[in-house]
Amino acid sequence: MSPLPRRHPTWPAALVEERARPDRIRRSEGGWKLAVGTVCFGAFMGQLDASIVTLTYGSLRTEFHATLAAVEWVSLAYLLTLVALLVPVGRLSDAHGRKLCYLYGFLVFTAASAACGLATSLVALVGWRVAQAVGAAMLQANSVALVTTSAPRGRLRAALGVQAAAQALGLALGPTLGGVIVASLGWRWVFAINVPVGIVALVAGQYLLPRTRVRTRVAGLDPAGPLLLAVATTGFLLGLSALSGLGTPTWVTVALFAVAVAAGWGFVRRQRHAANPLVDPAPLREPAVATGLVGALGDYLVLFGPLVLVPLVLTDAGASELHAGLVLTALPAGFALAATCAERVLPARFPDRARCALGAGAAACALAAMLALPLRAPALVPLLLLLGLGLGTYTPANNALIMRAFPARSAGTGGGLVNMVRGLGTALGIALVTLTLHHSGTGGPRLTIAALLCVALLVLVTARPPLRRAPSPGRPPRKAGR
Repeated sequence: MSPLPRRHPTWPAALVEERARPDRIRRSEGGWKLAVGTVCFGAFMGQLDASIVTLTYGSLRTEFHATLAAVEWVSLAYLLTLVALLVPVGRLSDAHGRKLCYLYGFLVFTAASAACGLATSLVALVGWRVAQAVGAAMLQANSVALVTTSAPRGRLRAALGVQAAAQALGLALGPTLGGVIVASLGWRWVFAINVPVGIVALVAGQYLLPRTRVRTRVAGLDPAGPLLLAVATTGFLLGLSALSGLGTPTWVTVALFAVAVAAGWGFVRRQRHAANPLVDPAPLREPAVATGLVGALGDYLVLFGPLVLVPLVLTDAGASELHAGLVLTALPAGFALAATCAERVLPARFPDRARCALGAGAAACALAAMLALPLRAPALVPLLLLLGLGLGTYTPANNALIMRAFPARSAGTGGGLVNMVRGLGTALGIALVTLTLHHSGTGGPRLTIAALLCVALLVLVTARPPLRRAPSPGRPPRKAGR
């Protein structure tokens, strides 16, 4: 009996069902490369937006007559929304389709970007950034999962490296492009640039992304988990902003930290006892996952700290936004170069943990040198390049270690966890810079770099192989993983 012809969903059904790729693309040996390339659109957009926004802080402070502690919430509101939504969105996409969620994410992100460019007040801009983060969560919660399920297992590290390179390309273009746009067209066009990229990505994703083959049934989501996580992270970062010059009374600052601690404690207890926790404690008991997530948080804290610090230091010294952007480009450019070429340059049998140690060590060396040398372009450019090379070597290898610990049916949950700790690291990097600059006067930049160096050393410690617990009596030892 001949197989029934494949039928595409009707127009209304296409809104809630995933469309199959054309047969020629699906059967092609390089079809997975097209899928990975399409995912790179989202990776590129998210990081381009993140790095461009740091160049707008000066213009936003001038236009809205706001303090740095207030303006930083253009970034922090976006990041906090991401942190709260990444894991639940990842779980929902595992159940209902990663491709569908990814495409709707592009739609929401693109529309909200246009609205950000039209905002008439700082409050409105922060609000639209929250909406933009909803779309970004739908993109980022699925990006690593789509790469993991599309690429052959033997090419996973290379595929994750390509995705990391797309992220780094967005980061690399962001400072230079942001400096040009802010200096010539104004800060509003920084957000408008996402619109044409989003339209192209929507069309490409419809035809090149594979449908979700293996789905995980979601019995129910615990609404208290995301709420407690959002309250804990928001309260903590608001407390840091209050200490950084937000202008709130002392009792409000104390109350914010108290709420953050209480919500954080409640979140941990909830995850242990909820029937469907936001963060399943089981994977976190795996040493490779736990240490990898700590490393990912520190990795992005170290990456985004200089993205905020360097433009502020250079512009305060009299440099233009364009000059600051050009200097800052060395950091993400090094990240992109390492993420793309480390797979080819380093020996194929060089294990992921050794790659992590090499990258974290190079980053720590770059930050240590920054403490001793003047923070001017001749010294900053090569050191930022070395810092980017180190982080670009570390990130793909660390992501591969984490994702290999998750089964294919839970790839969205694993990817959501990775991106959640990235968002926390990014938010902490921004808050750390604001806090140290506010309280340390002329010594603020040096104090910030010293703190970043401490974090880089912590990341280096996480690169060592985790110690496994001894097997219980009468139980044979587990075989070592790859």
